[in-house]
Amino acid sequence: MPTPSLRSVHVHPVKAMRALAPAEAEVQPWGLAGDRRWAVVDAAGKVVTQRRHPRMALATAEPLPGGGVVLSASGHPPLTVEVPHPSSTVTVEIFDKPVEAVPAGPGAAGWLSAYLEGEFRLVHMDAPEHRRPVDPDFALPGETVSFADGYPLLVATTSSLDALNSLIAQGDHAHEGPLPMNRFRPNLVIEGAAPWAEDGWTRLAVGEVTFRVARPCGRCVVTTTNQLTAERGKEPLRTLARHRKSDGRVIFGQNLVPEHTGTVRVGDEVKILD
Repeated sequence: MPTPSLRSVHVHPVKAMRALAPAEAEVQPWGLAGDRRWAVVDAAGKVVTQRRHPRMALATAEPLPGGGVVLSASGHPPLTVEVPHPSSTVTVEIFDKPVEAVPAGPGAAGWLSAYLEGEFRLVHMDAPEHRRPVDPDFALPGETVSFADGYPLLVATTSSLDALNSLIAQGDHAHEGPLPMNRFRPNLVIEGAAPWAEDGWTRLAVGEVTFRVARPCGRCVVTTTNQLTAERGKEPLRTLARHRKSDGRVIFGQNLVPEHTGTVRVGDEVKILD
């Protein structure tokens, strides 16, 4: 078995929008720099994702120096959005929990409302005091996360995806496979590990950064969304439900919490510490 290494890095500047794949990324206590620091909220102040609006997969947010983004999508003019001044915050809701965020200006609201055909705003989370606590059942004191679903980073392996695709090929919806890794929206993708080896990991080092494995990642309907067309199917949830369940959840990948800061780079050696 070859030495595991970091195959790719993925950053999502706006939660639920298209992922970017830089050659390297800074690891901060609450996730990769620039990952899910922005989110879209509806008129009620609830964060929206591809769960409700799969077309979010087709919109891109390119990062700018200083933390701003350029929003773009087919049929809509690009819009530059600077980081809003943190003079006042609004309370938004993510997974039924309140969190403070800073609203972007009316231009971003107009762009999103036109694209998603409703009333939407863009909000930004930057100040450390506004981070959300990681699930206390799986966290150490003081661990926080930005707008990611629950944990600072998500790791997946190419070998486990290959194994999953082999299972899909044997099922009733084989025509939907093989699925690409972007269905799972990971931050780190590792190659060179055995299939499902991540089930046994508790700590790992990626280059100069070490991580604690918090828990397996429960998967939702977003994984059935084609990230290039926004169309939905049955897989991989149908196959995961048959073969990959834990504590009543279908799982793929592992949630990570950084033990310290640093930089991860494509090609970094990966060491399984525990």
